[in-house]
Amino acid sequence: MKYFAILVVSLYLIRCNRHTTIEKTNNDVPHENTIPLNEHKINFLNPISITLIDQNIRSIFQDKKGVFWFGTNGAGVYRFDGIHLNQFTEKDGLSNNQILSIQEDQFGNIWFGTGIFGVSKFNGRTFTSYATNERLHFSKNFKKEWKIAKNDLWFFAGGGVYHYHDTSFVYLPLAETKSISDQSLTSPFVLSRFAVYSILKDKKGNVWLGTQAQGVLRYNGKSFTWFTEKGLSGSAVLSIFEDRRGNIWFGNNGAGLFRFDGKTLTNVTEEKQLTNYEFKVSGASNTNTLARIYSINEDGFGNLWIGTVDAGAWKYDGTTLTHYTLKDGLSSNAVNTIYKDKNGQLWFGTDENGICKFNGINFQKFTLP
Repeated sequence: MKYFAILVVSLYLIRCNRHTTIEKTNNDVPHENTIPLNEHKINFLNPISITLIDQNIRSIFQDKKGVFWFGTNGAGVYRFDGIHLNQFTEKDGLSNNQILSIQEDQFGNIWFGTGIFGVSKFNGRTFTSYATNERLHFSKNFKKEWKIAKNDLWFFAGGGVYHYHDTSFVYLPLAETKSISDQSLTSPFVLSRFAVYSILKDKKGNVWLGTQAQGVLRYNGKSFTWFTEKGLSGSAVLSIFEDRRGNIWFGNNGAGLFRFDGKTLTNVTEEKQLTNYEFKVSGASNTNTLARIYSINEDGFGNLWIGTVDAGAWKYDGTTLTHYTLKDGLSSNAVNTIYKDKNGQLWFGTDENGICKFNGINFQKFTLP
């Protein structure tokens, strides 16, 4: 067992022993210090269509052209243009088949975040995947590497985030924003507490990062502020969302729903007496609680929608919470993601039963036309 632990740490240190910047020219020709894992061209003139989508949906996104992308927890990503459904996996150029996030840049490129496995870009013709190596060397001048810019992109990473701007990738470890001894930074088990699970860039330009066990970090371009009180740092913060009023909401996997109005942090789950005390002790599920939150979004009427790991979905109008589960037509009680499309309709990606939509009255299972 001792030998195994040493081996695991050694492998982690080998993988994380340097800081790598990735750059590309405007014509997509990589510089010498770029690390493209692979590059695959996709033929859309004669697309190979499929008729089924994997049932474990991790992320949903609609691009500027109206095309939907469905990221899965192990089956790659699906592209649906309203007629054809195509599936793309590692063999097509993705860095990994687990798609944690999907974004679109100002040029129409679609970006797929796969956590520690890197980032993939699709330019409409070609998938290009990039590996970004984490580092254990913490610079005293780390603040110079942290920047916020217009049209930049942020991606999840183990122990930190990948920041993409002006054709460059930089890995930014969160641990260096706190006062931690140099000795503790050499342990991957310490760094894992800073693993990022959720990212939000708010309307004011602040970047919010939800972590595994350190609460939430806010970076305003100059300084770092950590939010850890009221149980926020007890478990992973799996979702961060800004509503139309400017409130910032945090979804914690255990402590529930939090609201930050710019001054005060409130645990709404405790306020509404919907805490799952059994989960804190034994990890037991309870479908009548608002404790293990995976996703947050807002409908066209200003209602907040909260997807949970084990208790379906909740709608919150600021006063009353309405609960939806399998018996109400929701396709699963495990809601990984909630996405609002360009028409204002909500899409629910679940852990075990695919996708369903809410039309304002009831839930409908998403099926291909």
